[in-house]
Amino acid sequence: MTRTALGAGAITIIPRHVMGGSGYRSPGDLITLGYIGTGKQSLGLLRSINSCQETIVLAASDVDRKKLDRFKNLAEQANSDKLTGGSQPVDTYENYRELLERKDIDAVVIASPDHWHGMMAVDAARAGKDIYCEKPLALTVDEGRAMVFAAKKYSRVCQTGNMQRSWRNFRHACEMVYNGYLGEVKEINVSIGDPVMACELPAQPKPEYLNWDLWVGPSMFRNYHHDLSPPIEYDGWPMWRRYRDFGGGSITDWGAHMFDIGQWALGMDRSGPVEFIPPEVRSNRGMKMVYASGVVMNHTDWGEFNAVQFIGSEGKIEVSRGFYRSDIEGLTEKELESGDEPLYRSDNHYQDWIDAIRKRTRPVSDVEAGHRTASLCNIVNIAYTLERPLKWSPAHERFIDDDDADSLLGRPFRGTWEINTF
Repeated sequence: MTRTALGAGAITIIPRHVMGGSGYRSPGDLITLGYIGTGKQSLGLLRSINSCQETIVLAASDVDRKKLDRFKNLAEQANSDKLTGGSQPVDTYENYRELLERKDIDAVVIASPDHWHGMMAVDAARAGKDIYCEKPLALTVDEGRAMVFAAKKYSRVCQTGNMQRSWRNFRHACEMVYNGYLGEVKEINVSIGDPVMACELPAQPKPEYLNWDLWVGPSMFRNYHHDLSPPIEYDGWPMWRRYRDFGGGSITDWGAHMFDIGQWALGMDRSGPVEFIPPEVRSNRGMKMVYASGVVMNHTDWGEFNAVQFIGSEGKIEVSRGFYRSDIEGLTEKELESGDEPLYRSDNHYQDWIDAIRKRTRPVSDVEAGHRTASLCNIVNIAYTLERPLKWSPAHERFIDDDDADSLLGRPFRGTWEINTF
């Protein structure tokens, strides 16, 4: 698929006297990075992005001093391993906007909780930084559109963390669907967890090492609870992702992966469903997403968890991170034929981002595709909340004749916080 070139952007060159030592890569090959958010997800991203030899970490930001110090140590070790005799310190900041002020940082990796994604990405684009933003791209539809607008206005490369697009089995499954090897696609069944819920956690004493007010940031204030921002000793995933104002439940957390595969297979990276139909009886499953073509994508427990099932007139494909299968013999290994249209091929989601920065092109999960998937997830949560069918205009990104539903496409910001693309 064709990738449209973006505007030219300068890439920082680190001088030799800064790097020190010998035996390292040519400084002109290095893209300088800052990390925003240094919790559990950032550690995996550091390992993965550090494997891209053209990168080096210069700075990191977090409101949790302990997590920030841990990341600093790991990133400096990663820098040293890469430079082979050289070194590069990693500076730390509590406020991410101080990191963005640095002219020597080319790109940022945003791994903060979801309620920060929109503001941080818009600020980063305005500061001239290319962006890797974890999925789901945005907490609300309006914030996602602001991110798309900012990336376009400031000619920034933005990769969304929908890394399944860079995995062979998911890409191949989508290519088989996209090129008609299932016949006429009738349904897509997606098995993931629950919608978003209200946060009713009790208040707990705030740790001294955590700037809780800045953690809450633009969201409506609520008191600290360790489930939202657990201490560094906890090795699990923080549960802010379950709660409204901070995350979107499993609908956005896993839906950003699995609904994304449905979107990609249908060629909907610039569009989406036109109707959202919740179950008639209140339930955490049963949402139907209807496309203009008549294809229905269902949020349903179809027998496998965190998995996607495509059903066509000629057969079916089922895919997850643990399996890839079809009832059509040989389909999972089939090569595309002459006249078929391959989907964008990326074999490494992080290298694909770095290559796009170099070439000034769109990566495999660019900001618009990430926004459209996140929008679908966010609208599913709105429909579950309102418990009634909603008609949606993908072109205008508004509900049809439904002001009450439209009011949920954004959210109020606290105090003086605002997203400003200018």
